[in-house]
Parts: sequence; C-alpha cells; structure tokens
Amino acid sequence: MKVTFLGTGTSQGVPVIGCRCKVCLSEDRRDRRLRTSAMIEVDDVRLVIDAGPDFRQQMLREGVTHLDAILLTHEHKDHTGGIDDVRAFNFVDYPTIHNMHIYANERTARSIRKDFDYAFAENKYRGVPVIELHTFDEQQPFVVKGIKITPIVGHHSSRFTAIGYRIGDFAYLTDFSSIDDSEVEKLAGVRTMVVNALRWKRHDSHFSVDDATALIERIKPDVAYLTHMSHDIGLHGEAEERLPEHVKFAYDGLQIEINEK
Repeated sequence: MKVTFLGTGTSQGVPVIGCRCKVCLSEDRRDRRLRTSAMIEVDDVRLVIDAGPDFRQQMLREGVTHLDAILLTHEHKDHTGGIDDVRAFNFVDYPTIHNMHIYANERTARSIRKDFDYAFAENKYRGVPVIELHTFDEQQPFVVKGIKITPIVGHHSSRFTAIGYRIGDFAYLTDFSSIDDSEVEKLAGVRTMVVNALRWKRHDSHFSVDDATALIERIKPDVAYLTHMSHDIGLHGEAEERLPEHVKFAYDGLQIEINEK
C-alpha cells in the first residue's frame, strides 16, 4: 500500500490569506499546506480520502489520470468543496464515461446531494459530474474494488461526527476532537496511523498535538503522522523536534509505503 499526503492543512490552508507570520512567509515547502486529503493505492486500485477545494491542484500535482473512488470523512467544505472537479475523470476518455464512486455516511451524503444537486437532477445538463453516491453503515466494514474498509467514528464536536478509515494495518483519522473507547478498539493492531492535530493549544472541534499523541500512545502504532495542521503549529523543521520519535508531522506530497504483515 502507498499513501500520498495530498494536503495536510486546516480549512484555511497554509499560508493563510493575508497572514504575515513566520510560517505563512516560510519558503520551506513543508510549511505550505493545501486542504487535508490523502491518496491510497493498493495494487491497481486508487482511492482518495476527501476532495476539498484544492482537489484539482492536488490531482494535477500528483499526475493522477485515474481514480476509482472517493471516501468522505464529513460534509465540511474543506473536505468536499472540490467534488465538481471529478468530471475531469468522468470524461477523460469521452465518449466513454467513467462514473465517480463516492462513499459517505448518510448525513454527509445528504449534504452532497444538496450542495451538488445539479449532479443528481433528473434532467441533467451536459457536462455535470457523473457521481454514484454510496452510503455505508458507520458500524460495518464495506468493500471498494476488493479493498475492505472499516469506518472509525469520531466526534468532530458535541454536535456531529467525522468518519476515519482503517484499511489493513493503516488508519486515517481527521477532524476528530474525541473518540469513544468502542471505536478505539477498532484500531487495535494498526501499525501506521494518521491523526489530525490542529495546533498545540486545546480546541473545541479538533485534536491538539497532545490529544493526538495521547491517542497514538493508546494505539501504539509503529509510526504515526499528524495532519490537518494550522499555521499555529509553527515551522515544520522546529516543531517536529517537539514530537516523540515515532510521531512525525506529515507534509504535502509526502509518500509512505506500508507493507502488511
């Protein structure tokens, strides 16, 4: 399995528009973060987790010409705002049309049907995205192109949840602020883990670095990567020195290979 971090920034990205902090002015490419997303490749199957406003740029940067499916974590625009751009994949071999399969829980699926209603209209106009929207039971694994995927439910806030995903020995969790013990149990045996960490200080709707590392210590993966980071994290090169040895800050374009036991 290969995982590519397409974006590792929070909803505003880094640099933040108009900001003059040292992080937003940094020339280190690790400090330039598009909205959070990841691409997972297993044999010849390619999945993307979340398609935010930077989806087009991320696909072009990585030279992606084929995509099998998109897994959505929740409905916020920094995770769904780029869905219209799936039509590039729909029509790349026109007149053959490739439907884009998108997987979401029921709440997120309702939001997608509302926000992109033109893609689900009975009489569509030419060129709209061609989407097959699949809903899943949050408490049951599902299969995409032969790949077993286990949803992991976390609390984004006290009002609603976000969905993480486990694939084999790999888990990807973003926009969590807390997680129930019953969901932590689903992560037993994970060897490579990705967890959101917005900033060092506590936050109402996202893990802080300490929150993320505390969860990592419960799961005890071989290695863990932090994502969904704001400019408040600080310069990558300096901030990473504050982390435990087996925990790293991810950055845009980072690729990791995961070998199953």
